[in-house]
Amino acid sequence: MIVLNLGDAPFIIHHGDRIAQMVVAPAPQARFDLVDALDDTARGQGGFGSTGGAGL
Repeated sequence: MIVLNLGDAPFIIHHGDRIAQMVVAPAPQARFDLVDALDDTARGQGGFGSTGGAGL
């Protein structure tokens, strides 16, 4: 754990102070497939986030 005081005044951490908490959660594992080309999609040639409207 990294502790960083970004304030102007000193902050003293005493023995036994509770300064952090932990969440135990599963870490998802992704699998990627390398391909030479992608299939056409409903978004067409506009690319990621395209709504099909006119470009700038």
